[in-house]
Amino acid sequence: MFSQDWQPTYAEALACAKQNDRPLILVFSGSDWCAPCIKLDRSIWQSENFKSYSKDNYVLYRADFPRKKNNTLSKELIRQNNQLADKFNPKGHFPLVVILNADEKVLGTTGYKKTTPTAYISLLNASIK
Repeated sequence: MFSQDWQPTYAEALACAKQNDRPLILVFSGSDWCAPCIKLDRSIWQSENFKSYSKDNYVLYRADFPRKKNNTLSKELIRQNNQLADKFNPKGHFPLVVILNADEKVLGTTGYKKTTPTAYISLLNASIK
């Protein structure tokens, strides 16, 4: 489900964003229960267009909140994702896509849109410029 471009931890994503001077795309997702999250993953994140563009332009981190037992994350990841939710997603919206700069300043937010990967990239980039 996760492409190789997603960072394993938020700390690594943030370090990568700073090192490469790229925006960090923080995605709050319920990968096994949130229908729009699953659609966003299939239609945008897994698309070749998005994968090839994001490789050179974004740092990606998914704060996942699965509900099924067999998808349970490590205690460390659960704690980290809960802290991220407290900070960036206090209303608990899913999916929520938060565009951050390397200093963790929120540049913009969006969610699931029924659109093409190219249009979605434009939407993300509109927040960055």
